[in-house]
Amino acid sequence: MMRLQKYLALCGVASRRRAEKMIQDGLVQINGITVREMGIQIDESRDTVSVSGETVHPEAEKHYLAYNKPIGEVTTVSDPEGRPTVMDKFRDYPVRLFPVGRLDFDSEGLLLLTNDGDLMNHLLHPSHEVSKVYLVKVSNQVSEAEVQRLRAGVMIDGKMTSPAQVRLIRHETFDTVLLVSIHEGRNRQVRKMMEAVGHQVVSLKRVEFGPIILGDLPRGQWRRLTEREISRLKAL
Repeated sequence: MMRLQKYLALCGVASRRRAEKMIQDGLVQINGITVREMGIQIDESRDTVSVSGETVHPEAEKHYLAYNKPIGEVTTVSDPEGRPTVMDKFRDYPVRLFPVGRLDFDSEGLLLLTNDGDLMNHLLHPSHEVSKVYLVKVSNQVSEAEVQRLRAGVMIDGKMTSPAQVRLIRHETFDTVLLVSIHEGRNRQVRKMMEAVGHQVVSLKRVEFGPIILGDLPRGQWRRLTEREISRLKAL
């Protein structure tokens, strides 16, 4: 027996958290009957699980990809406004993939994709504190006092951020370039952190996700993770 949301994650449908929302929204059926209650368990040898009428099964083979997302793509499977999504590049991929977390429409850089819903859930769960590193260019000169404020935590959306690792890369004439590492996943967090100390983000690129490094992967291109990278992700 297995909890329904875990089964959906193993099928690569979504993370457990997203699967719970799908159940609540009435999108999931067991043996043809729509269920909305949390905590339901299924017998995968006897029960048939469907999402929006389509039967789902655990993927026998797991896939793990790194993608260099360009600016101008939303990190969703589909977009009601008709904007390009990161999944447009993977329509013909042999299995159904899902992005691990989000990267803003106006941000670029490293995005992981997988059909391993269980691993996706672990990587995104706040308790695991998986670090994400961003190369950030902001307006004007950032002072040492402002860097210390970011390191200590700042107030955004009525709540303090956890301490961040912040390193000054260089001062330019009208901008400052910083390397910022956080482990939270709050909405537009890095941008709001910079606004909290009086600076606007000019550009933002994610360059690391946990042990995975963007490196020289060209913008708009993807690659499969190595076995060593996958092992290091799972070790988190």
